[in-house]
Amino acid sequence: MTKPGNRTFAAALALVAAAGGTLAIAASPADTIAARQANFKKMGGAMKVIKDELAGGADKAKMAGAAKTIAAVARAQVPLFPKGTGPGAGVKTDALPAIWTDRATFDGHAKKLIAEADKLVMATGTGNAMAIGAQRLIAAGQRETS
Repeated sequence: MTKPGNRTFAAALALVAAAGGTLAIAASPADTIAARQANFKKMGGAMKVIKDELAGGADKAKMAGAAKTIAAVARAQVPLFPKGTGPGAGVKTDALPAIWTDRATFDGHAKKLIAEADKLVMATGTGNAMAIGAQRLIAAGQRETS
């Protein structure tokens, strides 16, 4: 039987998921790893929206929405790399051990990703396809180093 507290927590998780959000605090290393992997997929999907729009209709609103998703998710990722969620956690992860052995470098990359994602949001606001495309590539490259 499920305890009332567990139902409340499960309901809160369902609401966060339904709203497209990500819960920064996970119950286990497996949950944390799954959340950050889902976030990376969400960022990749948003990058694809921008790429597709630049190749086609260049809908400014779609690109701005995708850029805002990238910026929000970039911020949500940082707390999803706590100690105990690396390759030794017993759960499949592509996260590099250096994240935990050289945290300062990882945190620097994360800050740069957030800054570049914010610049992407600003670029989409201009509607300038060349600027958006260039900034998308910079942000995507930063996403790969984080």
